[in-house]
Amino acid sequence: MTFDPKCMATGIGSFPHQDVSAACELILKTTPEIPLWPQLASIDFREQMEIQYSEGLPCVVLDEVKQRMYFDTSGDPTSELEKFYENIVSENLEYFRISPDFGRGIYEMEKRLSEKNLPSVKFFKSQVTGPITFGLAVVDENKRAIYYNDVFRDVLVKGITMKARWILNKFKPFGYNQICFVDEPILSAFGSSTYVSVQRADVVGFLSEVTEAIHKENVLVGTHCCGNTEWPILIDAGVDIISFDAFEYGETIGLYPEQIKKFLENGGIIAWGIVPTSDKINQETPDSLVKKLKEKVKNLANKGIDENLIWEKCLLTPSCGTGSLSMELSDKVFHSLSEVSRILRQ
Repeated sequence: MTFDPKCMATGIGSFPHQDVSAACELILKTTPEIPLWPQLASIDFREQMEIQYSEGLPCVVLDEVKQRMYFDTSGDPTSELEKFYENIVSENLEYFRISPDFGRGIYEMEKRLSEKNLPSVKFFKSQVTGPITFGLAVVDENKRAIYYNDVFRDVLVKGITMKARWILNKFKPFGYNQICFVDEPILSAFGSSTYVSVQRADVVGFLSEVTEAIHKENVLVGTHCCGNTEWPILIDAGVDIISFDAFEYGETIGLYPEQIKKFLENGGIIAWGIVPTSDKINQETPDSLVKKLKEKVKNLANKGIDENLIWEKCLLTPSCGTGSLSMELSDKVFHSLSEVSRILRQ
């Protein structure tokens, strides 16, 4: 599937809203061509970015008092693992459903799409938490990252894949082309002393497995990382869209000119997170953000990449999710994003 976004806008995932209807309204108003369903952890901790995708995974313990989850691997997991893999082999997507308590935004946006005729929609966007971030953020009963458990790391890779497929199939009846982001914010720490034992080949391999499975649904796959990372990892994993914080790290994409040039020439898309998701938005205007983006695009073009191609393959987003912001700042981010897109496309 080819896609030339030419500065269309979409979001990352998290929103601070206590009202799911208001979040969906903001999305449909400010990103009408590529709307998404919102993640609303401010309403319920079960919508946090790892917990939201934990239903149905073997040996998960949800601590509602401490509002956290972990894997209890101390017992014999055989029966739970057998049940899990049986549902994978039979491709029983419903087993991997995200229930309304874990994903209000999915059901509210489904309702909105059912009720409204939305001819402006070109793509619909969903998101899952990637296996590297999930595996390094969630621990076992001994507080050891579950990523380092070979059995449960495979559970994460396959479980996340099935969750993504369930979401995509839920929105398939609307007939829109779809995008699915596999969010990997922890890759900004890849190569640091904290994660020195995390091997590049493994990261590429696990991400590739998720990406390949999503591609079979005829869906474009993106990966969002809100810091700096080794961007060719995402290219090697087969993603169609590289999503990054272009406001703070806009020059980093130019550190790999040959790989990025080939990526774009092969149809890849760069999602420029040019609208800051912090109080820095108060020091910016849509015009100042457009100016900043043009400078960053020019910098990349100066590395030997066709500037027209960069703009053709340019998607616009906030620099990250807005879930940690106030409602006022989140709204400002999305209205600024909408205006930046409008200015660049006029």
